[in-house]
Amino acid sequence: MADKISSDNPSVTEVRATLTRRGRTDRPSITIPEAHHDAFPVGDVVRLVLDGKQYHSRIESPLGSDGPEFHGAFDNARLARADGEGENHLDAWVKHSGRSFGSSVLVDIVESGFLYGLRKPGERAVYTAVEAPNSSLTDIARSLDES
Repeated sequence: MADKISSDNPSVTEVRATLTRRGRTDRPSITIPEAHHDAFPVGDVVRLVLDGKQYHSRIESPLGSDGPEFHGAFDNARLARADGEGENHLDAWVKHSGRSFGSSVLVDIVESGFLYGLRKPGERAVYTAVEAPNSSLTDIARSLDES
């Protein structure tokens, strides 16, 4: 049975981020504050948990941005890398959460570079601990994706 870990566990780092507009659109982004940039490896595809369901998201640093952002939550890593393919579950989470652009959201760092969670301030979340893949296997998969 997989281990469960709650957002209030001392091993989980909570980061207060901002819900922002992606460019001039109404598409959401989660912007990470400068003090926490090191825990969000730009360009990597990571797992992002929304309301207990695990998705994949690529951490991006758009032009004119000061740091890492999440632009989406997709069903698999391939869709997270593809621009404009697949359903973006972050859009639905934002609508369902009632948060507006400019408001705070919490990003839990469950395992830096691998597993993150997104929640509204004041809410508690429980995550299923998953073992991060072997870094050499991840590097091989990334090189295949780039070719």
